[in-house]
Amino acid sequence: MNGKQLKRPKTLAIAAAALAAGAALNIASARRAERGRPARGRFIDVGDTRLHYTDEGEGPPVVLLHGNGVTAEDWRSSGVIDALAGSHRVIAFDRPGFGYSSRPRSRVWTAAAQATLLHQALHDLDVEPAVIVGHSWGTLVALALALEYPHDCKRLLLISGYYFPTVRADVAIFGVPALPLVGDLLRYTISPPLGYLLAPLLSAQLFAPAAVDGAFAADLPMSMRPWQIRANAEDTALMVPSAAAMEHRYKDLRVPVAIVAGEGDKIVNPAQSSRLADEIHESRLLVISGVGHMVHYTAKDTIAQTISTLANAEAPHEYDHVLG
Repeated sequence: MNGKQLKRPKTLAIAAAALAAGAALNIASARRAERGRPARGRFIDVGDTRLHYTDEGEGPPVVLLHGNGVTAEDWRSSGVIDALAGSHRVIAFDRPGFGYSSRPRSRVWTAAAQATLLHQALHDLDVEPAVIVGHSWGTLVALALALEYPHDCKRLLLISGYYFPTVRADVAIFGVPALPLVGDLLRYTISPPLGYLLAPLLSAQLFAPAAVDGAFAADLPMSMRPWQIRANAEDTALMVPSAAAMEHRYKDLRVPVAIVAGEGDKIVNPAQSSRLADEIHESRLLVISGVGHMVHYTAKDTIAQTISTLANAEAPHEYDHVLG
């Protein structure tokens, strides 16, 4: 046996030990994040999926669906929950795999699959037809819910959404941790530190042209847990197919829809929102200048007022004055 052959097993052993140590550190960091951001809500089991949610306030119901990379706490960090809970029943779900909700591998978690899960949860929680509010990826779930279970939805508010399939480089880059085996290895070793390294740049893009809201960073450690990275990656990979599966059905929506976009959005072209407004007969569109993808932070008061008006309105277009 030559020197190179002797060194190879030693090198592999060192690499394996380094990966194992990195995984242990990332798991410890994830548990520390959970201690700093403990579950503040309740749990409901829907089939084999355990959903975490918060349910606060009384009044006309509002259901909040967060985007990719965050948790239901994003609605609290932005101030939207506190702005609404005094006069509405506000329910915010951790979507499957995010926050403290499970994400069984027994199914592909498309927008339609997530909508079916939430439909059952809303039924079990005895929620009357509600204003369904989705931000970013959450808009796809909101639309699927309205298409498949319109009786759950009084109205929709769609914020910074992606509605029509396009070619996106981020799918190829950030969808890799969703791959079997290779993805599992990455998200327990390399993905968390890489995520922390890229976080300032990605946060700046999310909020541009506005400044990053300091409250947003509080949720970051939860997003870097290996098990949530899987949910992030899978949702990234499923975003284009989920939009493609629904785009031909938008014109059939009969639920009144309000659509809001930031004029400076660098994550999703606001032209997507304009196109959706043209497709849906019962819709109103507001494009806000000076803000980007995180409209619910930078235009919190407008979002909260719109949600409240949608929840309290009787006539389908009673909210026209809110959206201008």
